[in-house]
Amino acid sequence: MTKNKRLLSVLLLGVVALTLAAPSYAAKFPISRIYIEYNSSANDLGFHVSLDGEDWKTLKILNPAGVTVLDMSGKGPYANLGLTELFFEGAEPNLDDFPLNQLLALFPEGQYKFTGLTVGGTRISGTGVLSHAVPAGPAVSSEVTDDSVVIRWEEVTDTPTGFPNRRIQIVGYQVLVDPFAVTLPASARQVTLPEEFVESLSRGQHPFEVLAIDASGNQTITEGSFATD
Repeated sequence: MTKNKRLLSVLLLGVVALTLAAPSYAAKFPISRIYIEYNSSANDLGFHVSLDGEDWKTLKILNPAGVTVLDMSGKGPYANLGLTELFFEGAEPNLDDFPLNQLLALFPEGQYKFTGLTVGGTRISGTGVLSHAVPAGPAVSSEVTDDSVVIRWEEVTDTPTGFPNRRIQIVGYQVLVDPFAVTLPASARQVTLPEEFVESLSRGQHPFEVLAIDASGNQTITEGSFATD
């Protein structure tokens, strides 16, 4: 074998070795979201994350500037078996104590990169776009007659006072009366609680929440309550 052929053979073996050693980048997180949840009644705000993917064991989230905002890995059995779904809520400081502009500056708008490694050595990735388009809290009311409870709300079209001026496009409303929950289209303005659920409630005040959900994924809660005899 000539010197040139030997050199070419070594180079080809090196390329093959690197190819085999390098992890694949084929896997994707089917869900990778980062979004804002604002409680207009309590005046607090947090940044939440939800994702889904098969058998990942490490996860990093990088902000639009490439700064790591989350770095986690499974240990012990989680490193061997992996994880799938993940949801967490960031701390929700009150805006009277933590000014809104300072809080939003910690999580700038733009594309957040989700990267990880599966237990099989495959790179898994995804992206989530964070917007500062926060909807105003819906004005809510309730009506109780006999065993019927109707929760109503007004259409949301704008941002809360003092928030960044962004276009709001509501895609749905969610009503929560623990443990009852229902998500309705943007055209909905009320929901009647199931009679069987109302009958199961004890006498007294019962809290509820109505969430306005923007196309960006950001959502705003308004709290209310109704009384049953």
